[in-house]
Amino acid sequence: MGTTVTHHATAVPELLDKSPAPRPGPPGADPAGRTAARRRGRRESLAGYLFMSPWIAGFLLLTAGPMVASLYFAFTDYNLFDTPKWIGWKNFTDMFADPRWRTSVEVTLWYVVVGTPLKLAAALAVALLLNQKRRGQAFYRAAFYAPSLIGASVSIAIVWKAIFSDDAIVDRTQRALFGVDVGGWTGDPDWIIYSLVALTVWQFGAPMVIFLAGLKQVPRELYEAAEVDGAGTWRRFWNITLPMISPVLFFNVLLETIHSFQIFGSAYILGGAGGTCGPADGTLVYTCYLYVQGFENSRMGFASAMAWMLLLAVGLVTAVLFWSQRRWVHYEEAAR
Repeated sequence: MGTTVTHHATAVPELLDKSPAPRPGPPGADPAGRTAARRRGRRESLAGYLFMSPWIAGFLLLTAGPMVASLYFAFTDYNLFDTPKWIGWKNFTDMFADPRWRTSVEVTLWYVVVGTPLKLAAALAVALLLNQKRRGQAFYRAAFYAPSLIGASVSIAIVWKAIFSDDAIVDRTQRALFGVDVGGWTGDPDWIIYSLVALTVWQFGAPMVIFLAGLKQVPRELYEAAEVDGAGTWRRFWNITLPMISPVLFFNVLLETIHSFQIFGSAYILGGAGGTCGPADGTLVYTCYLYVQGFENSRMGFASAMAWMLLLAVGLVTAVLFWSQRRWVHYEEAAR
């Protein structure tokens, strides 16, 4: 009897020790494997940063660095030759008290408010025409887009100035058809801004292509259903076309508004350069006056302050546009 109890007592630990052996974990649980994976990840990250290094260096040296420097110069008296002297907010107070600065703001706002809608209207009108199936459509698209390929180049601005100068083709046509003689648009302070707007509207190719791409995405079934219900051309455009291309319209409005604030080359050439920017400052846009102050008057601190004010103004306008899009931009995902 005692032998039996002893046998069972010694057997219990043996049974307890026969627990299943631990299973091997997944490969990632291996410390050596995790270390190798981290090394591979670091090598891949290093390779990615090496490929990005030219862009990073360019951004730091040509964009971020100059921006930080200009922010410092905005609070200094700096003429590009002497050591900058800290003057605090004086550049900004002088800016608001400068009558030519206020003129540049007025001219720029007039140009943005008038030129941008006209350019977008022309682009949308031509895009609607090119969206129809006609012979030679590819040729017309290329022809309408060609002026935008040139861009705001100096040569085009010089040619444009010659066209709108005294006794040139526009002046003669205007005098013959309407009996109005202003001595050339570029020589009249009240008309020169219209020549600048005409140059901008003439180069509507880029927004036209974007509008045309948006029009191609509008389902034909919507127009067919509207025609069955008796909707006319204007009602189809207002209730179908505009809502469907509103994201594209918002993109063009945002892009062209920012570009309008940045206009410089064509305004400077049409105005005659030399710090005048047109007769009676007719084309004294903001960037033109910034250039005059910074490089012709050697007031780089004042010009830096103007540049930061322009950045804040463009940022504010952009924020307002993004805020307003909730009211008039219709996205397909939101509708779903």
